[in-house]
Amino acid sequence: MGFNKFLKIRILLSLLVICMMAVSFPVSAQQDPAVTNAQADVAATDTAQSAAASSGSIGETTSSVTVSTDVPAEDPSTLAAADETVDRSAVYKSAYYYLLLFVLLCIFIGIIGKVLKVYELSREVQGKKGGINWNYVQAVLFMVFLVVGLYGSYWSYDYWGYVVTTESASEHGERIDMMMYITIAITTVVFVLTQILLFGFAFKYSGSDKRKAYYYPHNNAIERLWTIIPALVLTALVVFGFFTWRSITNPPEDERNNALSLEVTGEQFKWNVRYAGADNKLGVRNYKLTTPTNSLGIDFTDQKSWDDKLGSEVVLPVGRPVRVTINSKDILHSFYMPQFRVQMNAVPGMATYFQFTPKVTTAEMRERLAEPNFNYTLLCAKICGTGHYNMQYTVKVVSEKEYEEWIAKQSLFFNDDMKKELQSADAQKAPVNNNLAINN
Repeated sequence: MGFNKFLKIRILLSLLVICMMAVSFPVSAQQDPAVTNAQADVAATDTAQSAAASSGSIGETTSSVTVSTDVPAEDPSTLAAADETVDRSAVYKSAYYYLLLFVLLCIFIGIIGKVLKVYELSREVQGKKGGINWNYVQAVLFMVFLVVGLYGSYWSYDYWGYVVTTESASEHGERIDMMMYITIAITTVVFVLTQILLFGFAFKYSGSDKRKAYYYPHNNAIERLWTIIPALVLTALVVFGFFTWRSITNPPEDERNNALSLEVTGEQFKWNVRYAGADNKLGVRNYKLTTPTNSLGIDFTDQKSWDDKLGSEVVLPVGRPVRVTINSKDILHSFYMPQFRVQMNAVPGMATYFQFTPKVTTAEMRERLAEPNFNYTLLCAKICGTGHYNMQYTVKVVSEKEYEEWIAKQSLFFNDDMKKELQSADAQKAPVNNNLAINN
């Protein structure tokens, strides 16, 4: 019965491998029509050129050239699309390829296990002792995994460490980076020690017929040790983080009033930027006032909104505090500028705030990174739909003089179209108000 069951399992695995191979081959053979056409055109051109070269008469050469002119020229964009399609199909095929390798590896390991089991049974039948000591084998595997795992951790720190060690472009970013470094240092030390103890004990105290395991159910001193110490460390980290976050989101009132005020509103799938005017105060908004012309629903009866300006990009003066009012028109977005260590959710119906001070201009960062095309970027850190990847906005940090020159060129929200719409709305309200007055 056991052999029949094992045979059925082998048959099922074989059928699975055959099905995966059958599925993977058509996928690898699929090709975009544009690719086929491009390859056919290239082949036709090569054939025509070969015919022209081998022809001995002028008439034949002319005929060959005539044939070749019917073949469309190689379009770089078509060839690029063909290469991209081929690359996509190769990646698509590779998923099946590696999955097939994984299944074959599992089958191979299963076969090796069965061979070893047969080996042990044959020794037992022959009356021999001292088969494979699986406890020792597993203990050695534990040590191998420990070494490989610790090396993998070191490699990830060495290879990807630059992601968290890049210089912050804002003043508060230094405190956030310090919190990150402290947290990583503590967790790394704890991780290494616990893994060494875990795998080391598994190796040292592996199962053996020569000794009996000692039952050690409880120790109050150890319980207090690994409860109090982590609690104190976590409390210190949380308190430090709380005061750091509070200094960012809730600075003193005088700092809030002196900071440059701008508003960023997210929607699917773009950002809308509004700068406060000379009064450094943004006009109020009301979603009920939203129209195709007034897409942000700004209340233009509020005079503070008359000098608000539309920002084609986010331009910030270096060394000056910036207070961002963050909104959303539809669903949840996330205002994210990684180089400034700035991230805050954009919540529909509720304004959120983030205040920071840029300290490195775009030109200076380009020199430090040796990347002449580098730009700071505003991203969305919440997956908000199919066009989520489009929510990118250029951010520039410039000198105070350059900022003043740039902001002076930006157009007002309260433009002629807005004025006409507001006048039209007032004109429609006037007859209604007159009728109400007559009736009264």
